[in-house]
Amino acid sequence: MHAYENRAAGIACIIGSTVFFASAGIFTKLTAADAWTIAGWRGLVGGVLIAAYAYWRGGHEARQLFPRLGIRGWMLTAAGAVSSIFFIGAFKATYVANVAAIYATVPFWAAGLDFLLRGLPARKLTMAISVVSVLGVLIIVSGGLGAGKLHGDLLALGMTLASALYLVMIRAFTTTPVMWAGAVMGFLLFVVSWFVTDPLAISSVDALIIGGFGVSYAAAVILWTEGGRRLPAAEAGLLGAAEVPFAVLAAWMFLAELPPYASVLGGLIVLSAVLVHAGADLAADARRKPGPAAEHPGASPTA
Repeated sequence: MHAYENRAAGIACIIGSTVFFASAGIFTKLTAADAWTIAGWRGLVGGVLIAAYAYWRGGHEARQLFPRLGIRGWMLTAAGAVSSIFFIGAFKATYVANVAAIYATVPFWAAGLDFLLRGLPARKLTMAISVVSVLGVLIIVSGGLGAGKLHGDLLALGMTLASALYLVMIRAFTTTPVMWAGAVMGFLLFVVSWFVTDPLAISSVDALIIGGFGVSYAAAVILWTEGGRRLPAAEAGLLGAAEVPFAVLAAWMFLAELPPYASVLGGLIVLSAVLVHAGADLAADARRKPGPAAEHPGASPTA
């Protein structure tokens, strides 16, 4: 594949992934099932499809990796599972726009955790934009105080922190089979859901919606992975920032959900911070000699 075609395919994959990720709030709110039921069945469907993709992509090597997740792989699985259940719970309890905007700050929280856990210093630009993004999150959360959405906003913040930890571990555990860990995460959620709720107590309509959610999630993860192989991390991250407006637009079109002023203001601040940071990364990347694209350019696959 020529370089131009390779890059075009990468852009198409990342944009497609972003659209699928942005639909998560729609799937969650269209079903009356509880968060654990949704997480369990989405995990099973998505896990099977992701495992099939990893098996097809890796062949014999993939078969050898699956039983050797190791402690690091299980740590990734646990962090991803926590992030997923918080993610779905947040959509149930607050506006889609709030969840999408708060989640967009994952790279900045990850930079902070990289410093605290691994001693990796953050750039001055990252530190400055992190402060701005946190300000946006505080504005969003403040709007939830009077609207009864505080619980959902806090779940979204917890999900974001768990996703940031997941991203830090991906960077640190370079030999861990991340795709297999993602599949096992889905299976783990399915098993745990049987101890927390009754996954069978759902209507046929809800089952179809949640099944579609699982397919959408798997498609998002697979497209993100394929796009990340073809694009520099900075470019993939910039394209991935479109998830926020896509999610808000989808919520308006399919749910008639219009977030309050505080959510809009805070979301615009966060999105601006993400775009400025991603744009700076892209400019810096263009000045350097091109290298292989990162397989995991952002944090989206954890949610």
